[in-house]
Amino acid sequence: MSDLLTGDGRTHIKSGLMRESLVSRKLIQETDSDTVKSMVPDVNMLCIGGRSIMDRGKEAILPLVDAVAELKLKHKLVLGVGGGARARHTYAIGIDLGLPIGGLARIVGGVEENNRDILQFLLAPHGGITFVKDHFQDLQLFLNNGMIPVCIGQPPYHFWEPPSVEKGQLPDNGPDTGLFLMAEVMGASKVIYVKDVDGVFSNDPQRHSNVEKFETIRAQDLLDRNLPDLPVEREMLRTLENARSVKAVHVINGLDTDNIRKALVGEKTGTMIYSGRHELAHATGKGK
Repeated sequence: MSDLLTGDGRTHIKSGLMRESLVSRKLIQETDSDTVKSMVPDVNMLCIGGRSIMDRGKEAILPLVDAVAELKLKHKLVLGVGGGARARHTYAIGIDLGLPIGGLARIVGGVEENNRDILQFLLAPHGGITFVKDHFQDLQLFLNNGMIPVCIGQPPYHFWEPPSVEKGQLPDNGPDTGLFLMAEVMGASKVIYVKDVDGVFSNDPQRHSNVEKFETIRAQDLLDRNLPDLPVEREMLRTLENARSVKAVHVINGLDTDNIRKALVGEKTGTMIYSGRHELAHATGKGK
């Protein structure tokens, strides 16, 4: 039994947090650690772009489904998806109506469920199931029985979405951030963003020529460049810098589904974005 301390009119359980304020900067720093227990350390999170993949229809979706069905025989996979064009239309209507940022975050999650259901129906013959956050603790049960959980990306802030860091009314925490947060809680082995570009560039390669591609880059360095356009959310990059479990993410072109296989087995493809917190692990090849 833990030691009990008295003497100030209260009974305390002896610990490093005893009589401390949980908003103390000193205390927060003292509890910091790079070692966190992974819930499902051998799972891989595939983050499927709504606009970049799902909005392209069967030409992009059906090869992706076939690739996932084959890859799940060797890898534990969780799929997440964004809303794409429908999410943008929903945002436009919500902004026009003057909805607060929490209201916008709440309604866009429902739009993403359309894309989730499309993927789940197509993957059902191969074990695809709808994965809602209320069943998060059943994840290992699903995976051990050969299932492919498919979820939405919008994080569960809903009405409590914090005000945007950037100027504007759109929520910072979109599907890229939501799926990263889920992967961080799982302790996922790999986090792969399946987009329609060959990685991260100094500008949109589909609109500009003579652009620089980053093979590997630190998340904070990418933020500091303040590039006009990125294939992933800036808030995800900020979150990656503070993450404990996930040390890096991959951004790949999912229109060539072999890139998914390459990313899963560690072959060179796309862009690797890593956390400065784990820069040594990345440099030695020990990062995720």
